[in-house]
Amino acid sequence: MKFEKVDLFSPYILVVVIALYLSLALIAYQEHLEELQWISSLTLLYVLIGTIFFIAGVFIPKIIYNHNQKLQILLGGRVTKENSAPWYNKILILLDERVLMVVVLIALFLQVVNLYLLGGIPILSGYLKFKATTDLWRIAYPLFLPAITILLAKYPRRWNYVLFIIGLVVFAINGYRTTTMAILISGFITLYYTRKIKTSYILVSLFIIALVGIIAGYIAVKSIQWQQWTLNPLELVSYRAGFTLMVFDKIVHMAGATGGDLFHQAFTTGHPRVTVGQVVLGYPTTGDTPTTSITSTIFGPAVLDFGLYAMIIQMFLIGVALKIAHATQIKANGAFTALYAIILTHTMIWVETGPTDSVVYLFYLLTFIATVLYVIQLIRIPKKAV
Repeated sequence: MKFEKVDLFSPYILVVVIALYLSLALIAYQEHLEELQWISSLTLLYVLIGTIFFIAGVFIPKIIYNHNQKLQILLGGRVTKENSAPWYNKILILLDERVLMVVVLIALFLQVVNLYLLGGIPILSGYLKFKATTDLWRIAYPLFLPAITILLAKYPRRWNYVLFIIGLVVFAINGYRTTTMAILISGFITLYYTRKIKTSYILVSLFIIALVGIIAGYIAVKSIQWQQWTLNPLELVSYRAGFTLMVFDKIVHMAGATGGDLFHQAFTTGHPRVTVGQVVLGYPTTGDTPTTSITSTIFGPAVLDFGLYAMIIQMFLIGVALKIAHATQIKANGAFTALYAIILTHTMIWVETGPTDSVVYLFYLLTFIATVLYVIQLIRIPKKAV
């Protein structure tokens, strides 16, 4: 099988990311970085179970579709301007290049204002970084990422790439490496599906993305004034994986402790990862330094809230959602490719941070709505032909 024929960013890439993350954690335990101790075999079993049910979630929709001729006929054909409903064509005006560029510019303006009001550079100050996720950011980021990735997917012009780079820098200054990586990887996945990229370019790009992630993470950690680190950048990556998996190990042995509080906070103004630190590690709720945000892997929050069965359901649903989004973007391309790139990227980031970000659920919701509207148009086509 040729490398070019392999779909690198199918939903199964999440399994690879989980395996790589687990490997990094095991290296940290083996080297006893910062005196990390080995996790229990039960925790590894939880990781395996969660991964298996994710694979099942990806695989089952394909089986259902391949063995259901009526469904294949129903979802056959291509949606065009001529065979889609007038109201659907009106919605597509939102994907006009000029509209998208205005949205991108508004988002960039809001983020620049956000940085100005902070009065400094958050990536260089742990205190500013703690304050950087403001209401302005919460508006700017969800506007910027879908708009810029759709621009890259549908309108690959030079100035759109310039806007992408400007946005990457402006949001990177906020100090959160996850945001930087989300923008960078979403853009790359979008280009991967919409452009014919040579294998050598893909490998170089992946190396650069990994390098940016390591550097951004190292700068962000070193800027935290109340923490002292002696690890080098590569050791720090391994340590973070080991520490996060260690947190999940503790969660496994106290499953259901928060009783749904993390899930509730994810959709309100709460701070789920701060709560993880307080409940699991006993971090204080007040003090002279900002509260610490603790990651717990993609499996952690569901287990801490409701236990093993919640994790199983969560991983299965994530698999189903990614598979449907992936199939839709293969069929429809364009904006659907951008949306798939966004939710896949954030899900890969969730492998470390955990699904506690309301903005990511917003991206999932946007993808779901777009897919449903598209499917409605597909269903109309065979009915007209009968």
